[in-house]
Amino acid sequence: MQSAEAVLDILRERGRRGLPCEELYRQMFNPQLYLMAYGRIYSNKGAMTPGATGETADGMSLAKIGRVVDAMRHERHRFKPVKRVFIPKKNGKRRPLGLPSWTDKLVGEVMRLLLEAYYEPQFSDHSHGFRPHRGCHTALRDVARTWTGTSWFIEGDIAQCFDALDHRLMLETLAEKIHDNRFLRLVRNMLKAGYLEDWNWNATLSGAPQGGVLSPILSNIYLHRLDSFVEKVLLPEYTRGGLRARSPEYRRVGDAIRRARRRGDRTAVRALRKRLHSLPSQDMNDPGYRRLRYVRYADDTLLGFAGPKAEADEIKQRLARFLRDDLKLELSEEKTLVTHARTEAARFLGYEIRTQRDDGRSERKKGNRRLRRSVNGTIALHVPKDVIKAKCAPYLKRGKPAHQPSMYRHDDYSLVGIFGARYRGIVQYYLLAGDVHRLNRLHWVMQSSLLCSLANKHRSTVSKMARKYKATIETPAGPRKCLQVSITRAPSSKPLVARFGGIPLQRRKSAVLKDRDPVQAVSAPRQRELVRRLLAGTCELCGATEDITVHQIRKLADLGLFGQEQPNWAAEMARRKRVTLLVCPTCHNDIHVDCESTPHGSHWRARCG
Repeated sequence: MQSAEAVLDILRERGRRGLPCEELYRQMFNPQLYLMAYGRIYSNKGAMTPGATGETADGMSLAKIGRVVDAMRHERHRFKPVKRVFIPKKNGKRRPLGLPSWTDKLVGEVMRLLLEAYYEPQFSDHSHGFRPHRGCHTALRDVARTWTGTSWFIEGDIAQCFDALDHRLMLETLAEKIHDNRFLRLVRNMLKAGYLEDWNWNATLSGAPQGGVLSPILSNIYLHRLDSFVEKVLLPEYTRGGLRARSPEYRRVGDAIRRARRRGDRTAVRALRKRLHSLPSQDMNDPGYRRLRYVRYADDTLLGFAGPKAEADEIKQRLARFLRDDLKLELSEEKTLVTHARTEAARFLGYEIRTQRDDGRSERKKGNRRLRRSVNGTIALHVPKDVIKAKCAPYLKRGKPAHQPSMYRHDDYSLVGIFGARYRGIVQYYLLAGDVHRLNRLHWVMQSSLLCSLANKHRSTVSKMARKYKATIETPAGPRKCLQVSITRAPSSKPLVARFGGIPLQRRKSAVLKDRDPVQAVSAPRQRELVRRLLAGTCELCGATEDITVHQIRKLADLGLFGQEQPNWAAEMARRKRVTLLVCPTCHNDIHVDCESTPHGSHWRARCG
């Protein structure tokens, strides 16, 4: 039997060469792929969230993998309906989220590994969503570096993309490359499994459930048709000319400068050069020059066009027509806009994007005395004002920073760590922005709210808390002040440090925030360790070697519900600092008896399944 890595390498090579994929369903019999998939998803938060059947990652074993493989071999596996819940959106509406059962998550992850290994080499370079080594920052960097001279932004947002994917068209798209009816039937069964809402079954006539393991890769396969249409039709048609023609006015002023120099009229030369620097060197309305650029992240698309607005409107209409006629999708009217790049800002992935123009800013070229307006035409990324306002809002009361009573249950170390993690996540996402320094407002609001919370918790004052926890740390941009809490440990261990602030608010052109790498992430040490422990087949409590299963909890903090006198299994998990423990059936049953006997039995039922 081939290893999981060998199977995926073969699929990548076939995808790279454009060869059809046959007998893909046979790979669903490979237990190595299920171990790889388990190592990939067991640590996700959703692993311990029960679906319609109540099954979670707790109780995973090699025997369960064997049962799934046997069901696959005899084509008996059927996907269960997903449990539908709703999460709020920014506009006040609610987004449906599907929660599959644990077995369906495991099978879906194996299918995703196979599909992604085959299709990833074929995907467009303009696509950045849900792909290894790509993410929001790679898409934004591509815009900032290569879209110079853009005149119009065409913002596109597909309305209810995940819910509107046409099942027939999806299967036809897969069948173009995958010549395996059994695998296609498996995908169809997943799409048609339905969902439970208020314990009533409902059919899924279109779409892939958001929250499902397969949904991101299926959406990328589906929208690859859009990428191909833009690359093969729109880009060649709306891109022409090597360089813009010289501006006639710029040429006339240049000729006048040369004549003035021959006459020796230095005053006229200075005046003409000043005028020359205020004129564009190229004809911005050159009919022989057009540039169209494109980037997509999931269902959000952005096109940059250098040309007249009439053609930008035409591109928008052709894009909407292709989506409607060929992909059975609709562009959101309220979010699909044609934006003037120099006077307005387009919104993409939480940033404001505009084309800069400033005739007063220039730089001296090395080696000579010429000045050039290096700012004009370049793309600028900005932090939106409404984002700063929205991020500050939870920490304000009547316009002033306020304490957070809901955070008082945490100790000082955890409190500073929580505030620090929230602030750090926002700053690191917006490090590509040229005006990231505007997050100083958020820093002041969050720091004041943190100090107010500490002061109220300890019945002290803000100034005393600031003096107690203030610190200075070294950064690549020099020393920075921050708030820091340390917990000393054994002499051989480093102290635990929680920190708020201390991040230089300076733009980093090379900042990259990548999506998690689904294929390569299996090599992470923690995932290898769990699979190795499971294959060892030894109970980590009593040493038994039969029917070993994995006991799993959501987080180590849940062990604190037992108080100081923890049972031996909880103490072992705390000692190992692992949310998993390999146990035999007897020990596993005893663990659940201990959990049920605590005053928090209902909590453990929700946490452990």
